[in-house]
Amino acid sequence: MSKLIFFFLFPLLSFSQQSIVFAEELLQKKEYIKAEVTLFDYLNENPNDLKGIELYGDAFSYQKKWDEAITQYDKLVAAKPEVANYHYKYGGALGMKALSVNKLMALSMIGDVKEAFLTAAKLDSKHIDTRWALVELYMQLPGIIGGSLSKSLQYANELEAISKVDGYLAKGYIYEYDSSPELAEKYYKKAIKVGGSLTCYEKLSAFYEKENQPEKALATIEASHEKHQRNALHYQIGKVAASYNIQLAKGEEFLHKYIANYKAGDGVPIAWANFRLAQIYKHRQNKAIALKYINLAISELPKVKVFKEEKDFILNL
Repeated sequence: MSKLIFFFLFPLLSFSQQSIVFAEELLQKKEYIKAEVTLFDYLNENPNDLKGIELYGDAFSYQKKWDEAITQYDKLVAAKPEVANYHYKYGGALGMKALSVNKLMALSMIGDVKEAFLTAAKLDSKHIDTRWALVELYMQLPGIIGGSLSKSLQYANELEAISKVDGYLAKGYIYEYDSSPELAEKYYKKAIKVGGSLTCYEKLSAFYEKENQPEKALATIEASHEKHQRNALHYQIGKVAASYNIQLAKGEEFLHKYIANYKAGDGVPIAWANFRLAQIYKHRQNKAIALKYINLAISELPKVKVFKEEKDFILNL
């Protein structure tokens, strides 16, 4: 008899599973509104399905609908208070809402944000995202409401015990935020030595740009390109060259490579590569070719204000 019941129920179970898989695929494709609608219908039939509730909250989060996301994550915390990731997502949504409201309301929310992250950290000693959230929270909060360099470093040390590269990146972030550039550089370099991911190189090159050291930024991006061979890095090399008026021939070469090899997944539209080429020719005082490239950029993305400002500057050469 039990086998017969399962036989009749199987199509329903299969359909439910398909709805969850479909929603996950929609989220991966960044079709958040479609995912929201799919999950709304699914949860009408399966209101207690925790995976469905979590994905529904994620769909709202991706759309920055923080109140709706908080509602869904709160359901998860109430249903399974022992699951660290539910507390982490709840705290994250609360934190993002706090950034979007007035300061007085934000202050009233900080305690709940902190409690959610601390609970997640306590429940799961290896939860990396929670520890990153605590590193950033304690660094960004003013001391008068609980900000603390020492506590931020405490969670960076915990990160390092779980993942050396995350620990080093966290310490680089802390010291950069704390205006200690030598220490920030030290830990970003350590992260590259241990991990060597695109993220590691990006953190160090961005740090150098912030510190107005474009030659070091360019060298870091080139090292990343040598290791990872990503077309997106062609653009980054060209961007630094054009922005800081250095190594212009190299910048031009890599921007042309970016355009020639461009794919949608590269991220930065070709219009921006043409904008950087216009900057390079502006630096060379070649008005005609600079205008050619800035006009290309404007034709591709006519609403970008900085393109029009650049064209005005070039016209006045």
